[in-house]
Amino acid sequence: MSAVSFRTRIPCLAGALLGTVVMSAHAQSSVTLYGIVDAGLLFTSRSVDRSTGQNTGHQLQMISGGMTPSLFGLQGTEDLGGGMKTIFTVESGIDISSGGLTDSNGNFFGRQAWVGISSDYGTVKAGVQRSPFVDSLISTDARSVSYFGSAVPIYVGGLAATGVYTSNSISFSSPVIAGFQGSAMLALGGAAGDFQAGRQYSASINYMYGQLLITAAMYSGNAGGTAASTPIPSVVPFSGRTIGASYQYEKLTVKAVYFNLKIAGSFDKRVCSGGLRYQFTPFVDADAGVWYASDGNDKANHSILAAAGLTYNLSKATLLYSQAGYVNNHGKMNTGLSANGALYGVTGSTFGAAVGIRHIF
Repeated sequence: MSAVSFRTRIPCLAGALLGTVVMSAHAQSSVTLYGIVDAGLLFTSRSVDRSTGQNTGHQLQMISGGMTPSLFGLQGTEDLGGGMKTIFTVESGIDISSGGLTDSNGNFFGRQAWVGISSDYGTVKAGVQRSPFVDSLISTDARSVSYFGSAVPIYVGGLAATGVYTSNSISFSSPVIAGFQGSAMLALGGAAGDFQAGRQYSASINYMYGQLLITAAMYSGNAGGTAASTPIPSVVPFSGRTIGASYQYEKLTVKAVYFNLKIAGSFDKRVCSGGLRYQFTPFVDADAGVWYASDGNDKANHSILAAAGLTYNLSKATLLYSQAGYVNNHGKMNTGLSANGALYGVTGSTFGAAVGIRHIF
């Protein structure tokens, strides 16, 4: 064999072997791009000046995320064999009205940024992720945590991103055993010499029997730590408790939940909520809910929020939505109608409505 021929065949052989390795890797792993694009028009009969707390009149505005946040992300998995998989998710919130970041902790991948291992024995994840407390609230919210007229403005109005996008966190979720499934999370503050600064922990227990779900969860978090530097606050000190249930019977789903958000130096929000959803046709469904919040520190502070929504599916990926809501605030309570565009409300009654389009890819 000549020297020229030998040199030619070595890279060809290496290329063939590399191709085999790459094909094998692709056969056992995958990465998926996904996202939501949601744009709407929001009208409120009254709006608040945050510097004075006074009513500035009615408002009509375009918002990004009238029903659900606009976002994109990457999810990946690799089969390690024996029932074990490596998994990861990175996710970013998008303000499609301006092209900027929103609905996150203010960082580019501020919604989710974690890697983990899943197996028959459970799932371990490390990174930015939702707390078990927030996941429990999501599963029992009457309007499936719509950004308009749900528990979302009540929660975010007091806690911003805390517990929703939890930095420096490590979590474990068990497999389902006899209908029970548990989760626990610890977020490390990361501050030198002060283990308690920014420390957050949360746990939940779920029971599932057919179409019945019963869930309970807790949360405790301190201020400070390295996560205190995120552009949107994610370490507001508070303790939280919740218990709720959801039951689906054919086309009807009924939900009820109680949760308490005891925020340091602020409201001790005690919220009772209930509602339902009905699937009229494969294309049309409606939901409605009521949330009553009172302040354990001062009973003069209380609010009631009621909202209803109707969606029409143009396809499996695209829907049109309309939502209407009413909120009445007493004392210093400042519950708003929408997480985007009307997060805080004024004393007295406010009416609002939102219409929009959402596409999932």
